Amino acid sequence: MIPISEILNKDNFSREEIIRLLASENEDRSALFACSAKVKEENVGNIVYFRGLIEFSNICGKNCFYCGIRKGNKRANRYNLTDDEILEAARFAYESNYGSVVLQGGELEGEAFTLRIERLLHRIKELSDGRLGITLSVGEQTREVYRRWYEAGAHRYLLRIESSDRELYYKIHPRDKNHSFERRLQALYDLRDTGYQVGTGVMIGLPFQTTDHLAGDLLFMKALDIDMCGMGPYIEHADTPLWEYRDQLLPLEARFDLALKMIAVLRLMMKTINIASATALQAIDPIGREKALKIGANIIMPNITPGVYRDDYKLYENKPCTDEEAADCKNCLEARIHMSGNKIGYDQWGDSLHFKERN
Repeated sequence: MIPISEILNKDNFSREEIIRLLASENEDRSALFACSAKVKEENVGNIVYFRGLIEFSNICGKNCFYCGIRKGNKRANRYNLTDDEILEAARFAYESNYGSVVLQGGELEGEAFTLRIERLLHRIKELSDGRLGITLSVGEQTREVYRRWYEAGAHRYLLRIESSDRELYYKIHPRDKNHSFERRLQALYDLRDTGYQVGTGVMIGLPFQTTDHLAGDLLFMKALDIDMCGMGPYIEHADTPLWEYRDQLLPLEARFDLALKMIAVLRLMMKTINIASATALQAIDPIGREKALKIGANIIMPNITPGVYRDDYKLYENKPCTDEEAADCKNCLEARIHMSGNKIGYDQWGDSLHFKERN
């Protein structure tokens, strides 16, 4: 069997080599993490960029089998921030020198929703004198809608594929016109054609998922030539259809470890993209996000949603930091990031170097 050190010296990995890296343990795992940390340091440095996360609504038109805010969950306490509440959160990010915000909400479509996002983009640009970068994460839309939002000021878009394997995709989503694998894939191409920095990601440790699936996901992201990635461990939610498969899941610690290895391997495969350290990591390990920063991630998304709403944007159980206000989150993360040996890139958009190189 080829030594891990030989695999790590390659510029490109085969599917089998990725599977081997994802299965690594002990000294091999340590070698993987040491290599990905070195590649991160050499290519994107030790700067961590903040994206102030505004979870502005948990009203969703989709019924994904893994998600706590799915349309069919009648137990979810629905909310929708006012424009003023969203703008106040954006103002906090601006005054705190975060550099960027993320507007994230349930997936909705329609002219009223399109106009609202368009209006908010203009107003966020106005209140920050154009200095706040804006990422959107509000799901599948038409190419025309993506164009309107891009022209209004958004320049990054995160649309997680959740699984790049069509068969697995339909095991975790309804098989209907509202949950089309082909449409989600097309949306990613539309975003790229419109001019966005494009991000996607997957859940790690899903029911029915294998390391072969995960290797395919990494190869998919490489082939799509993404600019940024947000992925993390799958954490089950009691009010979802996938809850019945909870006894078949990897232990939480194994899902966490696999998520770290996915981040490390992706950093080796795509050296200059932005990789987010997902909040779900902290739901399993108190210093989970810091561990991800050490081995490859370079983006953190402090939650700046008003505290009263945070517990209701519950995609999964045990979501951390729901009892904090924005300033608490900022102070906590500053200490954590410095503890991880990184520095915060304040007042910077922190755009993907990969995007800049390609363009």
